[in-house]
Amino acid sequence: MSTSVTADVVLHRGRITTLDRGKPVASAVAIKDGKFLAVGEEADIMALAGAGTRVIDLRGRAVLPGLFDNHTHVVRGGLNYNMELRWDGVRSLADAMEMLKRQVAITPAPQWVRVVGGFTEHQFVEKRLPTIAEINAIAPDTPVFLLHLYDRALLNAAALRAVGYTKDTPEPPGGEITRDARGNPNGLLLAKPNAAILYATLAKGPALPFDYQVNSTRHFMRELNRLGVTGVIDAGGGFQNYPDDYAVIQQLADEGQMTVRLAYNLFTQKPKQEKEDFLKWTSSVTYKQGDDYFRHNGAGEMLVFSAADFEDFRQPRPDMPPEMEGELEEVVRILAQNHWPWRLHATYDETISRALDVFEKVNQDIPLTGINWFFDHAETISDQSIDRIAALGGGIAVQHRMAYQGEYFVERYGAVAAEATPPVARMLEKGVKVSAGTDATRVASYNPWVSLSWMVTGKTVGGLNLYPQHNLLDRETALRMWTENVAWFSNEEGRRGRIEVGQFADLLVPSKDYFSVPEDEISFLTSDLTMVGGRVVYGAGDFAALDDNPLPPAMPDWSPTRTFKGYGAWGEPDGAGKHSLAPMRAQAIGSCGCARACGLHGHDHARAWASNVPVSDFKGFFGALGCSCWMV
Repeated sequence: MSTSVTADVVLHRGRITTLDRGKPVASAVAIKDGKFLAVGEEADIMALAGAGTRVIDLRGRAVLPGLFDNHTHVVRGGLNYNMELRWDGVRSLADAMEMLKRQVAITPAPQWVRVVGGFTEHQFVEKRLPTIAEINAIAPDTPVFLLHLYDRALLNAAALRAVGYTKDTPEPPGGEITRDARGNPNGLLLAKPNAAILYATLAKGPALPFDYQVNSTRHFMRELNRLGVTGVIDAGGGFQNYPDDYAVIQQLADEGQMTVRLAYNLFTQKPKQEKEDFLKWTSSVTYKQGDDYFRHNGAGEMLVFSAADFEDFRQPRPDMPPEMEGELEEVVRILAQNHWPWRLHATYDETISRALDVFEKVNQDIPLTGINWFFDHAETISDQSIDRIAALGGGIAVQHRMAYQGEYFVERYGAVAAEATPPVARMLEKGVKVSAGTDATRVASYNPWVSLSWMVTGKTVGGLNLYPQHNLLDRETALRMWTENVAWFSNEEGRRGRIEVGQFADLLVPSKDYFSVPEDEISFLTSDLTMVGGRVVYGAGDFAALDDNPLPPAMPDWSPTRTFKGYGAWGEPDGAGKHSLAPMRAQAIGSCGCARACGLHGHDHARAWASNVPVSDFKGFFGALGCSCWMV
């Protein structure tokens, strides 16, 4: 190996999973100009270190390529992150309500307290949402808006007053303002089936000033870095306007403060004006304009409103209107003529098959070869549709929405129908381009480890087993879904996704070894060291002193981010987060106050009681084996 080039950074004494099939493991890497210069063994890599090289001792720790979310909403999420109380990962409603009570106490008028998605009632041990009466008791005067997935929102009396919903407010199209016997709104808003009323109501709340939004976006990116996320594809979003709402990210990119690489898709904003949007954008925006930290990635996920089948499984599947094909064709022709990739939100196969009719028709006139277009979500896609996508050279971006909505899907369609929602293993078997993401921040959490856990275990965050073994992924395949596979969806194959010479120097050191932790611990992983382009954007534990990304405190000073930080209320490990930051089994062991340890299980009585045994008398079974868990 030539030593004529000196590395900027060397990491050594590690156990590095490269995902490069030609060199799957390494112990050291060298980085130069934000890319991997060399990947290999200690002696060879250390030869590239000079007097000015930063040398990081990995101390035998495992290393993975940086995680890359194929579908999230960081632009919108960043503008609001510091205003939102996150219930993501909180395991009990009692803890969540205590967080709400504390936040209400410090939130000044006229600000709201907002809990905006990322959680489901099934994650709580109580298996329910709070009642509006419970919220009113905590917050008689401060507006509280609580968004649960995209199926409902709860507003207390103060929030109803703030948004002006009264007896005379008309019913919104596609939604419902539920009312009491006298016709007055009672605080429950329902998507039936689309989320427009939820979006529109949330948009009535106060916004942060621009400099606070800059601070908020930096804190959101920092939270993603804490979880090992180094890149995202932003799928646009309702009430997210281009270019106005992208000014914050643009400023951060101009100032070199991006700690998450962001490729963005442009999402049409107004029904019946979609063609005009894309004619304007394709004439004013160049595909891939920007740089490796912030750049354009095509169109969608909303191309035309008539093709949007919202994923509220509490409601019947919506039929798309007859004008869908004509409106979609107009937009797709514009995109294909300009060689712009697109992504299309599609939950149900009925929508996908109709959209494919359009894509195949356009392909006859304008070949789609080389345009990296894809469907998002695809929970009920059929084998036939997968084959049609593959034949047209498209892809499928899946997200872990079923980890949050699986119980509702099973309730409506049955457990058998849920066994392949979506059929990820089948997609991979058929050779279609497929990758993974979250669809954060509203319909699911931004935590990538929840997605990885869902693909490996098949379980919802509420513990429901959704999938048979044949639709589960092994850990390496799941990891590839979050790394190298995503690169096709941003048209960056060969540039990112692996720890390989010439690729972006994006990596993480997980808090525990992803490949060896028990399955029920995957969703609790974080990162102790995250690097983007060779820069340490997050450091904790043994690597805290290496952190190159100090942030000012979250703004405003009443921000929930100051207290609770993020997922699982990790900012308060001994307070609000105490029941949420470790697997339930570990919590049970740690909190066991009994005087008698079992000779077989120690204090891990939870494992014994949770075991599946072929008898009706659990205590007799364990006692017969000499297990004394039954005695505690």
